[in-house]
Amino acid sequence: MGDNKEKASTLKDQGNAELSKGNLKEAIDLYSEAITLDPSNHVLYSNRSAAYAKMEKYSEALTDGEKTVSIKPDWGKGYSRKGAALSYLSRMPEAVATYEKGLMLDPNNQQLKDGLADCRAKMARSNGPGAGFGGPGGKMMNPFSDPNLTARLATDPRTREFMNDPEYIKMIGELQANPNALGTRLNDNRLLTTLSVLLGMDVSGGGNMDEDEDDITPTPPRKKTPPPQPPKEEKMEVEKAPEQLEALKEKELGNAAYKKKEFKAALEHYDKAISLDPNEISFLTNKAAVFFEMKEYDQCISTCEKAIDIGRENRADFKLIAKALTRIGNAYKAKKDYQNSKTYYEKALSEHRTPETKEALSKVEMLFKEQTRLSYIDPAKAEEEKEKGNEFFKAGKYPEAIKHYTEAIKRNPDDPKIYSNRAACYTKLTEFNLGLKDCDMCIKLDPQFVKAYIRKGKILQGMRQYNKAQAAYQQAMDLDSASQEALDGFRECMMAANNDPEEVRKQAMADPEVQQILKDPSMRMILEQMQSDPRAVQDHLKNPEIAAKIQKLMQSGIISVR
Repeated sequence: MGDNKEKASTLKDQGNAELSKGNLKEAIDLYSEAITLDPSNHVLYSNRSAAYAKMEKYSEALTDGEKTVSIKPDWGKGYSRKGAALSYLSRMPEAVATYEKGLMLDPNNQQLKDGLADCRAKMARSNGPGAGFGGPGGKMMNPFSDPNLTARLATDPRTREFMNDPEYIKMIGELQANPNALGTRLNDNRLLTTLSVLLGMDVSGGGNMDEDEDDITPTPPRKKTPPPQPPKEEKMEVEKAPEQLEALKEKELGNAAYKKKEFKAALEHYDKAISLDPNEISFLTNKAAVFFEMKEYDQCISTCEKAIDIGRENRADFKLIAKALTRIGNAYKAKKDYQNSKTYYEKALSEHRTPETKEALSKVEMLFKEQTRLSYIDPAKAEEEKEKGNEFFKAGKYPEAIKHYTEAIKRNPDDPKIYSNRAACYTKLTEFNLGLKDCDMCIKLDPQFVKAYIRKGKILQGMRQYNKAQAAYQQAMDLDSASQEALDGFRECMMAANNDPEEVRKQAMADPEVQQILKDPSMRMILEQMQSDPRAVQDHLKNPEIAAKIQKLMQSGIISVR
């Protein structure tokens, strides 16, 4: 049991690392695997809730938040997770109740305070201007009904001094009892300050959330507010100045030269257009496109940045701003600066979402991830980590050995021996499925690695899958006929299979390959023929394909030939 908790802790740390890199799916998979080993660990559910929230899977985040609270009902962070998920799902009253309950248990928890304030602010905004505190159906929502009201006002620096005035305390008491009296108190400037505190306008410490020793707090997804749209006006033809008309002609000449790949001429025409009408963003973005084709990527970026500045100053269409940002992203991608490319594609999408930019972002994210992975590869450091793992393995400290082997794999993912060593650790911890994965990866990297087949055979033997274990040992003997370890394993499997043939048969029937053979109409006909005329098997064995299938059924204990 202790080993399971240690392994879960290792997986949790790996999940935290993936989450900090933005690899949400990988983080969730690691937390889920840790939960299977240590299902009563509240921190694992809390961390997975955070990862789900960042992935915008708010229902799953809520389920994990509720599980966290049920396991450890006195932990403030659990209520923060649950409250955040409810808020994202727009279930504001439930979110407020959750945050309030958490604050009763942990009054100084800043995350709970901020979450509650944010929910109240959203609820206040949803009522609309002039709606007072009226909720749906006209029901009064009294901000002065907060059970922590006195504590909030006494601790907030804006209202702390007011609490020394008996008249102020009396006013608060009256408003607690009768919120409709608010209108008679609006001439008191202190009331406006009080409302700003109670309605959540005092969200301080924006990004500085408390972090627990065994917990992580990723930045929650922020929903971008679209830029304000100007009021629609009736379209009218605006007469252009002679310089603007001349600039448009130069632009068309530049476009024509660009299509012919006459880049020098195109730049000359675009520069003339810019000199005639320096406030038109499209002249600059077209010029940047020429630099991109010429592989002058730094020039392309600086020209687009200038275009954005001019566009902002002249209130250009946000689609044109997005186009310039996308072009910067393209230039950084061409320079293999995938991190900056990703940043500018995201900026472009915040201005205007197009399928092309979304696809470009998706591709550059994969390139950035792969670039990061490759930059981490260092065979020398991998060897150091492997040796450390070997030392811990010899000492019987298998979880510690796994940590070092895992780091060695990250440093050199193409070394089959490291996977083999880690598989040995997983076998010692009876984590057979993880051990099998490492054996299969080892064999994939080096199909001639005899030790990997033997290790795979031992794992399958431990899982009582004797037929599959025999096959693994047979592959080892095919590569090294003198391997006594493979031969001994093969014989042990044969003896185990003979001692419990019914168990072997059950396992064989669950084998997809056996199932497929038995579903084959031609094989069913051959098997029926073999029952009525056992000598017929000799003819069928002359066909290599049928012979292989019959041998598989024999090895599985489904049929026997006398």
